[in-house]
Amino acid sequence: MASLYYLCGMDILKSYFPELTPQQLQQLNELNELYATWNARINVISRKDMDNFTIHHVLHSLAIAKVHPFQPGDKVLDIGTGGGFPGIPLAIAFPETHFTLTDSIAKKIQVVEAVAQALGLKNVTTKVARAETLTTPFDYVVTRAVAQMSELLRWSKNKHPKKIIALKGGDLKEELQDIKKNIRVVDIKDLFSEPFFETKKVVICS
Repeated sequence: MASLYYLCGMDILKSYFPELTPQQLQQLNELNELYATWNARINVISRKDMDNFTIHHVLHSLAIAKVHPFQPGDKVLDIGTGGGFPGIPLAIAFPETHFTLTDSIAKKIQVVEAVAQALGLKNVTTKVARAETLTTPFDYVVTRAVAQMSELLRWSKNKHPKKIIALKGGDLKEELQDIKKNIRVVDIKDLFSEPFFETKKVVICS
């Protein structure tokens, strides 16, 4: 079953990201086993989501890569990374970009650190901290289902990012109507054909 999962995951990722190297595909596919092992010790992902790990976590995170490819030397902050999403898949996809993954819950960062170390990711830094306490400048802020855009803007203000890129779902009209920034909303269903993405979106605020 594990080998079948590997092939399915490999095929999904290769079909959407043909530019990924064999090493990157290997690292992305290794995430399933790594998170399954850690999830048995520290519950960071629901069992239902583990059954659909590649789509619900890896591919969902990489939707950001489809709408905004990062450049070598960019510094990206992942606010409320949880178990490492979207930061870990993005760090694999962009090895010359530096990612700082933060969460206020130490046990989640423990998992992130272990996964990054197991994969040999040299472009990942982790911090146990609330987002608003960080004052280091970043080029971009990324996040997945952490807070409303108004809160993300407040937390990011002292970091001066060029853009905040957030993975969100559902009807965002009310959440975004009072935002005094340039907002672009991309439907992930236009990027990936899986039914899971029917109501998922990438929101870019600049």
